Amino acid sequence: MKIVLLAPLPPEQNGIADYAANFASALEGEGIEVLRPFAGMPVTADPAAIRARLETLSWRGVELAHAELGGGRVREFIALELLRQLKPSLPLTATAHDPERLIWRAAKLPPALAWTQRLPQPMAKLASVLGDPATLAQERRLAHGLARIVALTDTGAQALCARMQLPHERVAVIAHGHPVIAPAPLPAGALRLLYFGFIYPGKGIEDLIAAFALLRARDARAASLRLTLAGGTAPELTFGRDASYLDQLRKLIWRHGLEDIVDWKIDIDASEIPALVQAHHAMVLPYRESRKLRLLGRVRGTSGALAWAIACGRGAIASSARAFAEEVGHGNGVVFREGDVAALAAAITRLLDEPFLAADWAAHAQRLSRQRTWPVIARRFHELFETLAEEELHAA
Repeated sequence: MKIVLLAPLPPEQNGIADYAANFASALEGEGIEVLRPFAGMPVTADPAAIRARLETLSWRGVELAHAELGGGRVREFIALELLRQLKPSLPLTATAHDPERLIWRAAKLPPALAWTQRLPQPMAKLASVLGDPATLAQERRLAHGLARIVALTDTGAQALCARMQLPHERVAVIAHGHPVIAPAPLPAGALRLLYFGFIYPGKGIEDLIAAFALLRARDARAASLRLTLAGGTAPELTFGRDASYLDQLRKLIWRHGLEDIVDWKIDIDASEIPALVQAHHAMVLPYRESRKLRLLGRVRGTSGALAWAIACGRGAIASSARAFAEEVGHGNGVVFREGDVAALAAAITRLLDEPFLAADWAAHAQRLSRQRTWPVIARRFHELFETLAEEELHAA
């Protein structure tokens, strides 16, 4: 089988690019030939440049095109729209990484609102909100033209069906894949917790620091706790980033007097991730919903970091944001109310009170991991792609 993968790819620094690279390699392990037309292409929302890439690609023998949608990027969305015109008989599919929406903001505002892009913030942001009905209509048109949309969780699938007005059979659920990682026992000694992922505002890291400060103020055992903040510091973000954010976090840690219990592991290589995760008892993902995006919908995606926790056989303490409640609902962790520092501190205290809880979470995570290795996930996608290709063949 031969397919086209429309996706960001490394060296782009974002979670979807990492996912797409692993996904493509896993499909090739299944014997699928994967064409990557956007490899090495600068990020663009220019339909002419995207069309040129698609038209110069050799489509001989291609049975399906699949896109990775999310992160606010629109290139792959535009490519799917173009392929509906250029290849009307070709089955098109997509994985929606940020349901309940596909792109969240339009590549181009309606003419009546285009002038607002020249306004200073926050007026330019207001334009995105004003243009949202047109964006949603564009998303729904494309969604109804896709053979299948894949969500990574049941929560995301339900949100997509409702917002895109799709029947349930048009949305498939295939979990976030991860590499095969050899199990490792929990570390000995004091409780070690890990925040892992790209480090930028909106991840709730301030809440995690505040929770550790609260614990230290009221529980003598907190002096032996360790927290590691690890991950990338230069993500390519659609909505911009504050270059001083890392300094802000360091100042906050100093202000709370936590320098002696917080470690940093910045911009580590992918090969180091398993050892990093397994050197801790559990992962903490204190994400908060973006106030801006809340005006446009609810983010119901999952997290590549959480996929690493599962792969490495570690439990997680996660906020109620995204689809985390579902992802740690397999006995592999616990959820606290998003933004509730006291509830986060209580969840950490529970690990101190019940020493065997981390081991219990780890055992459940290890069992779940066997269902989500990339070879297993690639096989599920292969079956889906073959089914859709056969349906198109019979329809023709």
